[in-house]
Amino acid sequence: MKRSIELMAPAGSYESLMAAIKAGCNSVYFGVEQLNMRARSSNNFTLDDLKRIASIGKEHQVKTYLTLNTILYDHDISLMKKIIDTAKESGITAIIASDHAVMNYARKAGVEIHISTQANVSNIDTVEFYANFADVVVLARELSLKQVANISREIKRRHITGPSGKLIEIEIFAHGALCMAVSGKCYLSLHSHFASANRGACIQNCRRSYVVTDKEDGIEFEVDNEFIMSAKDLCTIDFLPQILEAGVSVLKIEGRGRSVDYVHTVVQCYNEAIDAWLTGIYSNEKIADWKNRLSTVFNRGFWDGYYLGRKMGEWCNENGSKSTKRKIYLAKGMKYFERAGVGEFKCESHSLSVGDEIMVSGPTTGCLIFTVDGLRVDNIETPKVEKGHTFTLRVTEKIRPSDKLYKLVPEKQSIPV
Repeated sequence: MKRSIELMAPAGSYESLMAAIKAGCNSVYFGVEQLNMRARSSNNFTLDDLKRIASIGKEHQVKTYLTLNTILYDHDISLMKKIIDTAKESGITAIIASDHAVMNYARKAGVEIHISTQANVSNIDTVEFYANFADVVVLARELSLKQVANISREIKRRHITGPSGKLIEIEIFAHGALCMAVSGKCYLSLHSHFASANRGACIQNCRRSYVVTDKEDGIEFEVDNEFIMSAKDLCTIDFLPQILEAGVSVLKIEGRGRSVDYVHTVVQCYNEAIDAWLTGIYSNEKIADWKNRLSTVFNRGFWDGYYLGRKMGEWCNENGSKSTKRKIYLAKGMKYFERAGVGEFKCESHSLSVGDEIMVSGPTTGCLIFTVDGLRVDNIETPKVEKGHTFTLRVTEKIRPSDKLYKLVPEKQSIPV
């Protein structure tokens, strides 16, 4: 049964694309070439990938959204038009845009448009304006849920419809990195390194530690305890009912630059949370489990953003991720024995034991996370395999030669070489 809430997942690679689909997303968003907000930080697809992405989406009944949401200059226009034309020919569902040039051309080309958070949509009249172009509007991340609910009610009261004739849908970010700048409109990276965040080239120098200098006498102070421009990551899973009751139709997960296990885990948790809310089994016990699982993958610590009325952000007290687990590469895929449900791998580093938690990932496989319940070398059971061994284990679905196997360990656990 098709549900009314859409869960949108990031796809920075084919591995992440398949991981998101298998974890239960309803749509994916991704970038091609350089005209998207993750042009620097993720392995973007090319125009040649669009047909394959659209085909994968249709096969799994998942919508495909192409981000074309940077600021554009005159020399970008021909590439922008080529991207939109290719997206249309390939069967991509919609374009996510912030520049009016993109909206104008996509509308002429007959391609569905969604308004990016970069447009900083903060009021109902702006929603009404963009309804001339788009069916879905991503609201500014700085809004409170009260403001979101008011906009949602006004859409219904004014009967604001998009080009499709349907009521405008509201989309918000539900999980992932937050920028210190309003709706990501930041110029710090441009000023310091001539790399524009608004052109997808942010170097994230806001995530670093700084020394403050008194300009009168030259005294320096190191800013201690907090990275004063590096916000913690947004996490809304513990107040998801309030978001959905505010009239939000689409929940968006940030993370096109993140790893495949991040995409798998976050999508899986939010998919379960949406279903739990819809079926009346959303509970504190489930929230605790979801947050524990979310903490195992990349995060800078969690906070609730501005949705619950906060005026100031929460900042990181250390650099990098606070994930409670990390992955260690062990082996490459070799064969799959379908009748036995067994995968064969070649161990290339470290060791693997029965009871270890592992992850298998690949462009078609996506991401599989499970516990090893048995190992065999030369068809003989063994409690442990070492570097150089070719071994088999039971897997939950087909594995391929392009797949890689990792061991998941506590972040602070040392691994012998």
